Amino acid sequence: MRRRIAISVVASSLTLSLAGCGVLNATSDGGDASPTKGNDITVGLLLPETANTRYDKFDYPIIKERVASLTKNRGKVEYANADASAEQQATQLQRMIDNQVDVILLDAVDSHAIAEGVEKAKEAGIPVIAYDRLAEGPIDAYISFDNELVGEVQGRSVLQALGGDVDSSDKIVMMNGSPTDPNAKQFKQGAMSELSGKVNIAQSFDTKDWKPENAKANMAQAIEVIGKDDIAAVYAANDGMAGGVIEALEAVGITELPPITGQDAELVAVQRILTGEQYMSVYKSYPQEAEAAAEMAVAKVQGKNIQFDALTRDKVDSPTHKGIPAQLVTVTALTEDNIKDTVVADGIYKLSEICTADYKAACEAAGLK
Repeated sequence: MRRRIAISVVASSLTLSLAGCGVLNATSDGGDASPTKGNDITVGLLLPETANTRYDKFDYPIIKERVASLTKNRGKVEYANADASAEQQATQLQRMIDNQVDVILLDAVDSHAIAEGVEKAKEAGIPVIAYDRLAEGPIDAYISFDNELVGEVQGRSVLQALGGDVDSSDKIVMMNGSPTDPNAKQFKQGAMSELSGKVNIAQSFDTKDWKPENAKANMAQAIEVIGKDDIAAVYAANDGMAGGVIEALEAVGITELPPITGQDAELVAVQRILTGEQYMSVYKSYPQEAEAAAEMAVAKVQGKNIQFDALTRDKVDSPTHKGIPAQLVTVTALTEDNIKDTVVADGIYKLSEICTADYKAACEAAGLK
């Protein structure tokens, strides 16, 4: 079991503040006198899929920009996206090993299947930092969000949406993530810690590849089993699947949608929250995660051990290795009330992107001007 770091919960927004996160601007680094590498470094970046828009829109460009700034524009990022194929990602990882990149940031499609490739990188002397998802094998560090806490926020939000009338007869559908993604299991565990015994989990699905179309098909099955008028709420593990759930509900003529959760604060999800189609999402600061990952990668390959240690103050366990240095980043429950203070304030979206013509009235009603 990993050591759970101290948290504090702000009740109004369910923001979870994680004590002991890495120091993003640490300046003390023991490797400055004799760095392992200079600024001419190559960071390999392996991201898992394109169904979630965050990877190409946020993670890659932010990491690329931060690596450049940390290396006086001499470092570069070699990027590959596996498009949800574990085989393709294994090939991409081997190519980076063959190209002798200096360090690899790995967001695994299949955390177990990639372990052999991680071992090969280790044998080649290339450090591997697990990014966003905890890969198996001899990884050097891990950076992500506290995934069980993400699930807890989602589960708590379901109960909050149901209000004082919640009881064990309320039928809930759980649309969990991909069974090959270790994060999905942790989200589910966190959600169940809040929901178990308080509501009736009438149907539960592990959704292949996180794909919205698979979530839609699963939801159609749940509607047929439960009945369209007897679904009190839907726990959807991310925003893409929430979209598929909504399509399935609307396809059978449901106009008063039950509370539906999400995660990732995708633009369409933010707009759905404003119109009331989706109850909430979980906002995770991708800029903070991506910038910290870039800093960890550069510090690791340049031998700046004190800085690297400052960035990885927590420890986590994978199925194959214990005590992996880690950094866990904060999460926030995103609702209509804090859109301006989160995704807008952090520069994820401009108000003009959210409040297009179709959403102008909803934005005005929410005080977004």
